[in-house]
Amino acid sequence: MFGENLGEFAALGTAICWTVTVLAFEASGRRVGSFAVNIIRLCMAFLVFCALTMLLRGSPLPLDATTHTWVWLSVSGIVGFVLGDLFLFRAFVVVGSRISMLIMALVPPITALIGWAILGETLTVVEVVGMVITVSGIAIVILERNPAEGGQIRLRHPLVGILLAFSGAIGQATGLVLSKYGMGEYNPFFATQIRVIAAMIGFGVFLGFARRGRRSVRRALRDRKALSIIGLGAFFGPFLGVSLSLLAVQHTATGVASTIISIVPVLIIAPAALVFKERVTPREIVGAVIAVAGIAVLFS
Repeated sequence: MFGENLGEFAALGTAICWTVTVLAFEASGRRVGSFAVNIIRLCMAFLVFCALTMLLRGSPLPLDATTHTWVWLSVSGIVGFVLGDLFLFRAFVVVGSRISMLIMALVPPITALIGWAILGETLTVVEVVGMVITVSGIAIVILERNPAEGGQIRLRHPLVGILLAFSGAIGQATGLVLSKYGMGEYNPFFATQIRVIAAMIGFGVFLGFARRGRRSVRRALRDRKALSIIGLGAFFGPFLGVSLSLLAVQHTATGVASTIISIVPVLIIAPAALVFKERVTPREIVGAVIAVAGIAVLFS
């Protein structure tokens, strides 16, 4: 069963990793700013990748990758890590991780559409039903009714934050599809290292023109607590989480993988209740059950 559903299990592992990452990067972003968090976490992840590559292949860089792999994974890194995450991490600071990840629930349909247009992928009726159920569960957990407006459902958060999160969703979906196209059968961990390298170069260009960004990075490097939180997020995010996401799209349709990954807002409930002492409502529990039911459909 594990071999037949390797992509789905990898996507579920990605969701767990990104739950840790979201909480870590929101906390560190509020301390030192989203720009500094983006750059530092990539540098930390790069060092981990170099150590892994050196251990497994005797070289710190994936020099055996083809030109096709380097080009498309680099483009994917720029789109996903630089543009997408730059918007998303800023959204964490503006509207918080829960609302941001709700908007990120748009990644599955966006990814499926791009996968259909670029890769010629198809989805079965059962897979579509599973995606709908999962996204519905996520919506139930995150959205709230406003009694002052007759029970209508709406987001009572700054529009700029919503637009930032939506831009992050487009960046992640596009980066995921480009990754699958460029990676082919190449090792997902080494493929992620290529994406990280490209993203570091991209952020380096931004840093060259952003004096305020340079100041925030210097300030962050002096904040030991922020660095420890960023380090935690870097391991579970750019290193393990993203690598698992590439493993997922390598072994299943991008739309299915991104749908399973999008249960992060549901997975946040438990650690938020245990660590931050947030109250979990029956509605949130119902939403979690529905989301898990959607995953069960995807696994069938």
